[in-house]
Amino acid sequence: MHIHVNGRNIEITDAIKAYVKEKIGKVATRYDQIQAIDVVLSVIKNPAAEGKHIAEVLCKTSSGTIRCEEAGESMYASIDLLADKLARQITKLKDKSISSSSFKESIRTDMKEESVTDEEVEEVKAIED
Repeated sequence: MHIHVNGRNIEITDAIKAYVKEKIGKVATRYDQIQAIDVVLSVIKNPAAEGKHIAEVLCKTSSGTIRCEEAGESMYASIDLLADKLARQITKLKDKSISSSSFKESIRTDMKEESVTDEEVEEVKAIED
C-alpha cells in the first residue's frame, strides 16, 4: 500500500509528510483491502475564509473508493480530523463487507423441511379410499 502526499498552494515539508503518513498509516492498518491512498493538502489564500487549511484523501480499495475532506485552522488539525473521518468510513466499509459475506444463504435453505410420518400417510390413504 502506498500513501502519496501532494500539496496545492503549499510546500509539503518533511514534517508534514511524516505526520500524514503516521496518522493515515494507523488507519490503513485496520483494513487489508486498501491498495493506495492519495492525500492532497491545500491552503486557501483568501483572508476572509474560515478553515483555510484543507486536507483531502482518496482511498482506493478492492471494493471501491472512499473520499474524505476536512478543513481546519491549522494543517495538523485538518489532518487529525481527516484521519478520524477516514477511520469511521473504513470501519463502516469493513463491517458492511463482513456482514454481506456472512448472509449469502438462500431463504429457502432456512426453511425447515417437514417430515411426513407413517401415521399421516395412512390417514391420507384412508381418506382417499
